[in-house]
Amino acid sequence: MGIEILFLVLAIAVVAFGIGVIVVSRRNIAATQAPPARPARPTTPPPEAEPDAADGAGVLVEEPPVEPVEPASLRDRLAKARLAFTGAFVGVLGRSGITEESFEDLEEALLRADVGVGVTTDLIDGLRVKVAAKEITEPQGLLDELEAEMVSRLDGSDRTLAFDADAGGPNVWMFVGVNGVGKTTTIGKLANQQIRDGRTVLLAAGDTFRAAAAEQLTTWAERSGAEIVRGAEGGDPSSVIYDGVERAAARGTQLVMADTAGRLHTKSNLMEELKKVRRVAEKGAGRVTETLLVIDATTGQNGLTQAREFREATDVTGVVLTKLDGSAKGGIVFAIETELGIPVKLVGIGETIEDLIPFDPAEFVAALVEP
Repeated sequence: MGIEILFLVLAIAVVAFGIGVIVVSRRNIAATQAPPARPARPTTPPPEAEPDAADGAGVLVEEPPVEPVEPASLRDRLAKARLAFTGAFVGVLGRSGITEESFEDLEEALLRADVGVGVTTDLIDGLRVKVAAKEITEPQGLLDELEAEMVSRLDGSDRTLAFDADAGGPNVWMFVGVNGVGKTTTIGKLANQQIRDGRTVLLAAGDTFRAAAAEQLTTWAERSGAEIVRGAEGGDPSSVIYDGVERAAARGTQLVMADTAGRLHTKSNLMEELKKVRRVAEKGAGRVTETLLVIDATTGQNGLTQAREFREATDVTGVVLTKLDGSAKGGIVFAIETELGIPVKLVGIGETIEDLIPFDPAEFVAALVEP
């Protein structure tokens, strides 16, 4: 009996051992096949890993300071106009002396630059006289004398923008010219400059006929900080200018810049309308101290025709020559000043606010003719 119990105990022990082995084996197999346990989420973000130096990914690179861009010089902006003279000057300087071909080269260059027949003839004839008198003997001297003569023909004009501080009311600057020459843009740029210089400015949207003219002027008023008065589309331009002057007077505004219609200069009704605008502008508290004719330099001699027509209608006191940087016809300045006696006061040489600049004859001629 005792032996039977002993065998029974041993059998139970063997069975239990076998079961234990099987359980442990299954656990080991499961451990090798199950995916790795997800690590616990850290309470603070780990530091970023160092990026691969080869591709620079994730590297914070400090941007170098942006260097201010120097505005283009007048010489740079007049590159197209200067091309009209470049070939002529090369031809003159390439000869050992001054010949008839030298005069012909210069004459052609002046005409191509739209200096005009009258001014060109006077300049060339003057050079011939000095060469004949042995006052000029070398090709370089011929070019130097031409430059000096061109400057002298533009010297002496009063190019300041007239402003009467004792006018007893707002000064009025009228802007006239055909459509597309840049009147509204010129007004906006000049308004910005005048406000920057300390004057208070009101813009009067007198071009009531051109679609979106008032909207364009309103945009410039917002940019510059000027006030604006505008009327209904197709309305009476004179009434808009009058309202602008009266509002400026009531608020103590110093300067009113008046945009005007710009239909073709050959339309007599436009010229009569401009005469009326000027009369009305001075009926109240305002005084017209400038009437600026805006001319597109790319129109060349047609600009001279415009100047004649507008001068007769509105007593033009000065010219703004726009788009000079995009034209080879910069010589129109000479025709306007010498044939009509109207000073060029401002020139537009680009699209930015700083590209409307006072006209300087010496700087202009040097930029135009010096190779």
